[in-house]
Amino acid sequence: MLPSNLFTCKSLVILKLAGDIILDVPRMVSLPSLKTLRLQKVMFFNGETLQRLLSNCPILEDLMVDLHDYDDTGKLSIVVPSLQSLSLFIPYRHEIDGFMIETPSLKYFKLRDDSWHDHYSLIGNMPFLVEAYVDVDLPVINSVIRSITSVKRLAICSQDMLDEGFVFNQLEHLEVCLCTLLFSNQLVRLLNASSKLKRLDISLTDGHVPRDMDDWNQPSTVPECLLSSLQSLNWLEYTGEPQERDIVVYILKHALHLKTATITLTESDFTELDMIKELARSSRASTTCELMFD
Repeated sequence: MLPSNLFTCKSLVILKLAGDIILDVPRMVSLPSLKTLRLQKVMFFNGETLQRLLSNCPILEDLMVDLHDYDDTGKLSIVVPSLQSLSLFIPYRHEIDGFMIETPSLKYFKLRDDSWHDHYSLIGNMPFLVEAYVDVDLPVINSVIRSITSVKRLAICSQDMLDEGFVFNQLEHLEVCLCTLLFSNQLVRLLNASSKLKRLDISLTDGHVPRDMDDWNQPSTVPECLLSSLQSLNWLEYTGEPQERDIVVYILKHALHLKTATITLTESDFTELDMIKELARSSRASTTCELMFD
């Protein structure tokens, strides 16, 4: 248990709590100078604990909440008008009924939601968002996407199919996990939604393992970003599997303004020379595209 006078320290700017701590926020709370708050694996006394603390931090800018395994927070609320950076981690064994986020000034958002427990998400719009990282297993993904459509850089991993109709008007840099490519239509929907995309990175998120992919189904119409804006393609841990090859070949064939395509090869059933030859022989829409192998 923490001393009560900690929660009325007017000069406190940064507070980091980690480990075997029960966070029980007293009724008298005032942290007028707190800008950075990091809570890692602490236990909340009840479902109102976090928001009671946050509501008394009027200039908080940076918040990280890494919830405890084998805990049950019930409903989690994060309502902070001043917040600019938010990282929320929900582990697999954490039981949660749902979470609500209202952070209209947010510029950076990171959400990793691995909870096995079915739950809701209510997320307000984030019109000033610049960068977002979304790693979500459950269908909460569509609620998240609706709130971050103004983002300029997005890293995403989700095995749940995105709804159609999303539009990323400002998205320039997209990072897609190979887990997401398990569903080939997922990549097509992301490309169709990102008409201003300049850079596409495909890799494997830390801690994830590759899975077998669906066959690549070419879209009926070429995504606008391939015709007008895409300049860079980076594929890490390329195995040369037919599904991967078909995606790369399709992008090379249709990306009119592509400047570089960098393929990082990894150990597989195919020899490196065969993979290089296969892609090098493929046609390219951009006469200035440089195909590089690592």
